[in-house]
Amino acid sequence: MSQRYAIVGTGARAQMFAQALSRYGELVALADVNPARIEAQQRRLSSAGAPPAAAYHAGDVPAMLVKERVDTLVVCSVDATHDTYVVAALEAGCSVVTEKPMTVDVPKCRRILDAAKRTGGRVQVAFNYRFHPVHEQVRGLLAAGEIGEIGSVHFEWLLDVRHGADYFRRWHRDKANSGGLLVHKATHHFDLVNWWLDSSPERVTAEGRLFLYGQDGARHGYARDYARAHGSDAAVGDPFALHLADNPALAELYLDAEAHDGYHRDVNVFAPGVSIEDDMAVLVRYRSGATMSYHLNAYAPWEGYRIAFNGSRGRLELDVVESDHVAPGVAGAVKGHSAALHGAEAAAESGGVSLRLRRYWEKPVEVPVPAYDRAGHGGADARMTAVLFGGAEDPLARSATQLDGARSLLTGLSANESIATGRRVDVADLLDLDEWEPQHG
Repeated sequence: MSQRYAIVGTGARAQMFAQALSRYGELVALADVNPARIEAQQRRLSSAGAPPAAAYHAGDVPAMLVKERVDTLVVCSVDATHDTYVVAALEAGCSVVTEKPMTVDVPKCRRILDAAKRTGGRVQVAFNYRFHPVHEQVRGLLAAGEIGEIGSVHFEWLLDVRHGADYFRRWHRDKANSGGLLVHKATHHFDLVNWWLDSSPERVTAEGRLFLYGQDGARHGYARDYARAHGSDAAVGDPFALHLADNPALAELYLDAEAHDGYHRDVNVFAPGVSIEDDMAVLVRYRSGATMSYHLNAYAPWEGYRIAFNGSRGRLELDVVESDHVAPGVAGAVKGHSAALHGAEAAAESGGVSLRLRRYWEKPVEVPVPAYDRAGHGGADARMTAVLFGGAEDPLARSATQLDGARSLLTGLSANESIATGRRVDVADLLDLDEWEPQHG
């Protein structure tokens, strides 16, 4: 019998899940606080030849799960609301697939863990970066002992001034909604390290600041005087502006939907109200004894990341350039590109991947990286949905549980706490996951 799915939160990210579900199951319902976004997703389903899905207000999700006999709920709503829908689905006897981050604070994380334990339900967190072919290759090399025991990790992630800026014009700019970039964005990165090391964070120290964006960013000379880009003469030609009307997909999902909830997707990145950081440095110690130095920069001229693993037999280095610069005119919305598209998805600039193995007393070796499709996060979205919805084999244990979601989340939450207090944070003082770990024997 075909599995019955529903999606709550029908913004841009929901499109990927809706397309996948048309291949693997039956999408029977959509829920959102905004009916116009549901209608936009309905039109996409219709154009793809998929049958219509029933429409519900997000507040009616519990009733929707029962009436539509939903087997699995896919949660794509604003991060701070994830727990509401995850818990409702678990209590209704449904499985859950939730977008990352699993939630945004400790009480909500505890609520999800308690509900999963109480109901015996299944929660899977959509950490698609685990499914990137290069990240799988790294996992294999480390697991094979190519550099021996891992002592430390250096991890630098750069968001360019197209992608990074986008977090400062939408709901993510308020930490109450997103947990900040150390929760919303870095949850991917922290999960990867947990997965690569097969370990959990133990102690965290962090520093962070708002350097380029926000009201104080005016000192750098980039700020223009407008609240939002749409309809503003001051935003014309601004490389930091997002022009929704120039991008049909974004206009349909957001500009045309404003009358229902007043949400503006194109706020000036230098406007007041930013409570998240754009430059963060984190030091993590893991239960394995390894340490990680991590840096996230949201205002870089190019996009990509550098990772180095230092081991007892050598060093493994991964360099990924998703875009080597932000092309002129692409930061706005030109010929289908927009500030909402980034890295490999925008595909306007050059990039590349380099994987090097440096063993003691040997010349460095360039590890061949097989070609892969850059679309859909390096093909990771398709690979992930094949496992989550299609039952594809998963020998690398890429599918992430609620405990994986909590481990990643706790790195970011501990870092936020360290930034706020100026102190080192013992992760277990925020939330001791031993309470929810499976008991053996």
